[in-house]
Amino acid sequence: MEKVECIVIGAGVIGLALARALASAGREVIVLEAADAIGTGTSSRNSEVIHAGIYYPSQLIKARLCVEGKQQLYRFCADYHVPHQRCGKLLVATTEAEIPKLAAIRAQALANGVDDLATLSAAEARAMEPSLACVAAMLSPSTGIIDSHAYMLALQGDAEAHGAMLAFETPVIAGRARDGRIEIATGGAAPMHLSAALVVNAAGLGAQAFARSVDGMPPQKVPPLHLAKGNYFTLSGRSPFSHLVYPMPQGGGLGVHLTLDLAAGARFGPDVEWIEAVHYPVDPRRGEGFYAAIRQYWPDLPDGALQPGYAGIRPKIERPGGPNTDFMIQMPADHGVPGLVNLFGIESPGLTASLAIADHVLARL
Repeated sequence: MEKVECIVIGAGVIGLALARALASAGREVIVLEAADAIGTGTSSRNSEVIHAGIYYPSQLIKARLCVEGKQQLYRFCADYHVPHQRCGKLLVATTEAEIPKLAAIRAQALANGVDDLATLSAAEARAMEPSLACVAAMLSPSTGIIDSHAYMLALQGDAEAHGAMLAFETPVIAGRARDGRIEIATGGAAPMHLSAALVVNAAGLGAQAFARSVDGMPPQKVPPLHLAKGNYFTLSGRSPFSHLVYPMPQGGGLGVHLTLDLAAGARFGPDVEWIEAVHYPVDPRRGEGFYAAIRQYWPDLPDGALQPGYAGIRPKIERPGGPNTDFMIQMPADHGVPGLVNLFGIESPGLTASLAIADHVLARL
């Protein structure tokens, strides 16, 4: 059995950020990925938004890691020439009754250390976005968009430049805690048995399954996995908007908001459904409910302008309708298995927070 220092399971954005951080710290790192390329799961199915860190309750670690990660991500994009745009986001109230929600969001943002929000009148907002309908708005200038695949390629390149190795088509079958180390068995065309001093479980939707497979991991320490599928629809043609547009939160979610890609295309979502198994196709019939929601802030949305786009699945660790739970970053002291770090429930704003998550894990190690 070959001995290695560090194994990272999963070559999504979190696994790659952790591999880069560990390798940059001088550690020997092998990344095990079941697919044949980086970022083929959750990381390839997100809104590609660089979040400001506005909404999250301040006591959650994701609030701090989002704000820190946002700043790190903008610097990384500049240093590594990752395509991105600090386009800004408009948070809009479409009725007088929603105006107090703007004030509450501003207060939460300030509590999180986001102090750059600007209050706008309806006229000021429409001057920025003539197609917009609202009674008041706020501008978040530090919200942006990013080419997520280019970002992951840059993480991979820097990790490999510091000595990390990636093994694709190498699914992890099981693990075993033994003598202070973690033994890993892999499948694929070239099965391996490895013994590592440190294993970082960044398997995304598969994180719980791997943790449960580790002989020695207390099963009660593995949280449940709930699959929240977010359906997105895209706009045919170019977007008339140059900013992201977010309505006021509704029913625990952020509503059907408008995000942009770097080619000036617009997408709307998410329309969330709770599912029992991973299933990505978007039902065109779900688009029927999008028109009324979007026309609250864009009344001139043409009939027939929306088409099914894509779906992403969040690895939620709370029940449908449950509280806004935090990232669960389990260190050995949290579950009693030496050398094992589990990352559960790393959903939005995981991409924004990815560099800060990696730094946080290293600091706790």
